[in-house]
Amino acid sequence: MINESQFFREVSIRICGSLEIDKALVSCFEYVSRVMPVDELIITIYDAEFKCLKNVAIADAFGAHLSSEEIPLTPLQPHEIQNTERFPRVRKLDNALHDPIIRRLAENRKWPPASVLVNRLMIEGKYVGSFLAMVKGEARYTEEDLNVWAQVNETAAIALANHLQYREVVRVKDLLADDKRYFQNELRKGAGQTMVGADFGLKDVMEKVRRVAPLLSPVLLLGETGTGKEAIANAIHELSPRNSGPLIKVNCGAIPETLIDSELFGHEKGAFTGAIAQKRGRFERADGGTIFLDEVSELPPQVQIRLLRVLQEKEIERVGGQETIQVNVRILSATNRDLQRLVEKGLFREDLYFRLNIFPIALPPLRERKNDIPSLVQYFIQKKAKEMALSGIPVFAPGEVNRMMQYDWPGNVRELENMVERAIILARGDCLKFDCAAGENEPKSRESSKQVEETKTLDEVDALHIEAVLSGAGGRVSGKGGAAELLGVNPNTLRHRMRKLGVSFGRARRH
Repeated sequence: MINESQFFREVSIRICGSLEIDKALVSCFEYVSRVMPVDELIITIYDAEFKCLKNVAIADAFGAHLSSEEIPLTPLQPHEIQNTERFPRVRKLDNALHDPIIRRLAENRKWPPASVLVNRLMIEGKYVGSFLAMVKGEARYTEEDLNVWAQVNETAAIALANHLQYREVVRVKDLLADDKRYFQNELRKGAGQTMVGADFGLKDVMEKVRRVAPLLSPVLLLGETGTGKEAIANAIHELSPRNSGPLIKVNCGAIPETLIDSELFGHEKGAFTGAIAQKRGRFERADGGTIFLDEVSELPPQVQIRLLRVLQEKEIERVGGQETIQVNVRILSATNRDLQRLVEKGLFREDLYFRLNIFPIALPPLRERKNDIPSLVQYFIQKKAKEMALSGIPVFAPGEVNRMMQYDWPGNVRELENMVERAIILARGDCLKFDCAAGENEPKSRESSKQVEETKTLDEVDALHIEAVLSGAGGRVSGKGGAAELLGVNPNTLRHRMRKLGVSFGRARRH
């Protein structure tokens, strides 16, 4: 005969003895197996969202382990499972296969004919899961076993509730740790940047930055590739009251169209194939801070609509979700394309353009601020020497700065930085010499080139420049010495841009 009070005390102490449910369950099994027949103890939960049962933890003579096995239900069973009249809180099954729901568990676990005791666990009147004892063979449990099993119904429900709360706390803790790592990486990316030319070529730009930074107004940064739009976005954030919050940067042109919704706005578990867990998007991560949307002109139409809602209503919805989430985010955007022309062509929403273009800041190309070149060269030499751990600071050969001042720098500051790095690598202790084509650019040819460029669209000029760099790289887009490295852009971003401009590469180029 089983002592009911002792059974209740022992099982209660053991099942509530640890927030880690697998450890609690194996301790429980050690005692239960001594007083009644049992081959497995199982705790399940009911997932109301996906209409299925899930095994949480399983214990047997070999130990215990956490589980994530899903047990699908028929379309009617999710409604039946809440029926307390048909399914009382404690049941004894002489054959697991005779019960429509437990049969699914038995088939999933590949049980032989077995007897089962079922404790249906209720929290605040809702069915949340079950605590089951299984033994091989039919009709193995007695009425006495059923009576003592009923004693621990409430205790097992409390233990399951504690475990679910503990798991949620761990999940939130992991989210915070993930945020911390993410924000630290973002801060490292922006750390140590110097605004060379703030008092000369970028003087007007920095005056606008100082005026708009303390406000919440959206800012649209305009300028050719490589002019330093990201550095200006960093400056606006650092000079704003939001500088203690996150600065989240998004390269809109580098994210595939199928993923950009999820990246920006997040997704719910099961929203699409591969969405195995809930994920917060960049806007949620930027809450209380700033988000920088680089290459905003590359956003697909459906994302433009959702971005407009963020600007107007300050709220988002995750992909696959119905909950409205409020976000407090300042939006900075940037593009090297003519947004007004894209609006006229129907490629960019006019209402979104007006929302983003409240305070535009145009960054001048390097050819229009050549007086900054000596300072930029010196800054990049010191920066690269530190990165390469050089024993001394390299110096450039006489006349090199004059040659650089004559060059038009179609790749702007980014091209200058890459050229400095290349010169340091090739110098091998000698004075730096730069391989720009400035020496061959006679004033007459430069003037005629400018006149030709003035008759071309910005996209045509970009295509010609990419073609030239690609040819110089032997047709290679990525890798060491590839066009992406020379232009200072991500290879995927460059390929995306080349497709838009009709610039062939890879096999298409060889044919």
